[in-house]
Amino acid sequence: MDVSRGEMNQHLVLTGACALDTILTVPAYPQEDAKQRASSLSIRRGGNCPNTLQVLHHLSLPSSIKTHLISALPSLSSPAISKITSSFGPGSNVIDFSSCLHREGHSESVSSYIIRSLETGSRTVVNYNDLPEMTAGEFEGIVDRLLGGGEEGDSWWFHFEGRIPETTLQCIRHIRKVMPANTTISVECEKPNREGLVELAAEADVVFYSSSWAESRGYHDPESCLRGEAPSTKATLMLCTWGADGAGMLIRGSGDNNKPEEDRYIHHSPAPSKDGKPIKVVDTIGAGDTFIAGVLYASLCGPSSSHMMDASKLAFAVELATRKVQSEGFAHLAGPEAAQQQH
Repeated sequence: MDVSRGEMNQHLVLTGACALDTILTVPAYPQEDAKQRASSLSIRRGGNCPNTLQVLHHLSLPSSIKTHLISALPSLSSPAISKITSSFGPGSNVIDFSSCLHREGHSESVSSYIIRSLETGSRTVVNYNDLPEMTAGEFEGIVDRLLGGGEEGDSWWFHFEGRIPETTLQCIRHIRKVMPANTTISVECEKPNREGLVELAAEADVVFYSSSWAESRGYHDPESCLRGEAPSTKATLMLCTWGADGAGMLIRGSGDNNKPEEDRYIHHSPAPSKDGKPIKVVDTIGAGDTFIAGVLYASLCGPSSSHMMDASKLAFAVELATRKVQSEGFAHLAGPEAAQQQH
């Protein structure tokens, strides 16, 4: 499937959990039953898809790209809602939140408690979620409404976090049934040992693999992961992040049976800092979400795909994620200068 820029409105629909993160930074991860003073505490909105949306709007998306979030949220009257919507910054007024599912009688959002160790850079996450999860039936109703609100000729890209694979698989199959042929579906395979992610990848056009997921499958680098998983998916574009070593991209071959094209692998490592010193890592929370935002932005806003454009797309996403880890949060990614690196 061609995932390059369309001519009319483009709708980007992201489906995943939206959380409020409480981040405790500590000198070293505490031993069990021990007391320790945190170096700092911050509370911010989290969740893979909301993070990706925030970065996309920091990159100044063109008005022809309409962004939508599908997420289970607490009651519309709960204090958590204003915290969530305002957390997107300037982009909050152009993101369509109308497809979110508000759970009446629930006042708390999904919560994540993150212990970040300065000693090792590790992040230990404890999640709490009391909200009823989205059902396949609810998603089908949302998609039907979205389709009814669009115009003929619009293109659609649906991205899934990869939570609750059984439900997500039903959602993907509904999209294939009712949406136009120019609809793209991407999924994340992030959590190690989560059952059902291979089946999700099999149905997607674009797949994002994390290094932790790849390592849990016995792979030791991005290329071995992408080539190893290629036979089990119909995806035309596969990507795998690998922390400080950058990321890899596999562009699947096409053509007829008589002249099949070979798969092409591209790797990009972060550029060294201007002073030649090692990059100082400050905050890795959301780095993978930033990488995905970079790929989505380059795919939707960049020139038509070519061999050079594929390499440029990957480089843009890796460098964007590298910039992200050097400062807290995502605000420093704002501004047209970041987006101009793609052009």
